[in-house]
Amino acid sequence: MAPVGVLPATGGPTKDFGGRITSSVVVTCVVAASSGLIFGYDIGISGGVTTMEPFLKKFFPSVLRQAGAAETNIYCQYDSQLLTAFTSSLYIAGLVASLVASRVTAALGRKNTMVLGGLTFFAGGAINGGAVNVAMLILGRILLGLGVGFTNQAAPLYLSEVAPAKWRGAFNTGFQFFIGIGVVASNFLNFFLSKHPWGWRLSLGLAVVPAAIMTLGAALISDTPSSLVERGRLRDAKQSLIRIRGAGADVEGELDDLVRSVGAAKAADREPFVTILERRHRPQLVMAVAIPFFQQVTGINIIAFYAPVLFQSIGFGKDSALISSTILGVVNLGAILVSTAVVDRYGRRFLFVAGGLQMLVCKLAVAAVLVAGTGASGTEHISKELAVAVLILLCTYGAGFGWSWGPLSWLIPSEIFPIKIRTTGQGISQAVNFATTFALSQSFLAMLCHLKYGAFLFYAGWIATMTLFVMLFLPETKGIPLDSMQGIWEQHWYWRRFVSTTVSA
Repeated sequence: MAPVGVLPATGGPTKDFGGRITSSVVVTCVVAASSGLIFGYDIGISGGVTTMEPFLKKFFPSVLRQAGAAETNIYCQYDSQLLTAFTSSLYIAGLVASLVASRVTAALGRKNTMVLGGLTFFAGGAINGGAVNVAMLILGRILLGLGVGFTNQAAPLYLSEVAPAKWRGAFNTGFQFFIGIGVVASNFLNFFLSKHPWGWRLSLGLAVVPAAIMTLGAALISDTPSSLVERGRLRDAKQSLIRIRGAGADVEGELDDLVRSVGAAKAADREPFVTILERRHRPQLVMAVAIPFFQQVTGINIIAFYAPVLFQSIGFGKDSALISSTILGVVNLGAILVSTAVVDRYGRRFLFVAGGLQMLVCKLAVAAVLVAGTGASGTEHISKELAVAVLILLCTYGAGFGWSWGPLSWLIPSEIFPIKIRTTGQGISQAVNFATTFALSQSFLAMLCHLKYGAFLFYAGWIATMTLFVMLFLPETKGIPLDSMQGIWEQHWYWRRFVSTTVSA
């Protein structure tokens, strides 16, 4: 018999406790996934606000003057380190929160961490809505970042631990779906409020609405069985399993397995940040770093943050730029539904590779269109036809991301770690995500100014690299119970050299 946590030679999972899609698992997963609302809202709102004239006039008047200068290179209209600091300060705070959140999530549980994140984000939205100077804007952004750091840590873990293994991919994509809803909703708000003198205040301040929705929802659901067992609440864990698995499931068997896994982890009594560095966990650690890094160097969040700025730079009017950003968000949202439908049928690897190739072609095509439309120097005005072509290509690129690297980059890190280091691995993954996002968002406007169309070639190079990486190094994880995940590394052509034949939790 294969040891606990190991796949047999056939490659099938060692455990199947049954369970069906119950109303309880659907409701709790929808509520947990709604934590993505606050991240999506912020992604969409910040880019639109930075094109609003009253906002720029009050906080960044030099950027407004620069944008209106006729001789300015079209790629350099919004190049301001102070302006990018407004956007990217959130991600430094998120980086710090992610590392702290690994311990908070283990100690307080997934549910309570989501509540904490929602409350912190609420405070940040309120401060930003009432900001009277740049310092208040940055403080609000920091609080928003702390809130997002906590929720992005806890929600994907919650979804992976609650969902039945057979449908874990579909349920986990819900987090990215709500991120997409937040992006689209914020783009609509920016469009309708852009001409109001206080439009930017309403756009920033209304962040309290998604924060209140997800916080209230998270407060009403129960925690995951894994987290409850980890904190010694066995009776609550059993009741949670009964609710989410439904009739016919082997609740006692799954509970016993969780108790054994947690007991073995506690018996080891080692610092999680030390354990995760052990050779046998090298494959998971590499994925926890590589997957979120690659997700960001697709350039998706940069496009989302600065879409209105980008579209306005290449020739769209202010209203058209905001509408284009909304279209981009809607396309991405629809693509996430495609991922939900097929991720547990075709697997993670297929979607990663197919989506990567789609994004690569689009990035190269955008660079080519920009060269044709603006010249190598970027001083020529692009035609409306070519500007529309850029929009279509970016929408196609957004669709490729939406059904591949968008949702799957949250899913993979949340499902590959054993329970002892699961929150630590998720924390590292989110820290890498925020650190990379900060670096890219802080440098994108300067990169766009200096590299011009070459900025898109920069991202295309990374997309090619990460697609090859998945083809070579990422094994398939669909349908495998969380506590049986270690076996996929033992059968992989490269990672098996790092993993011992017997695995403890």
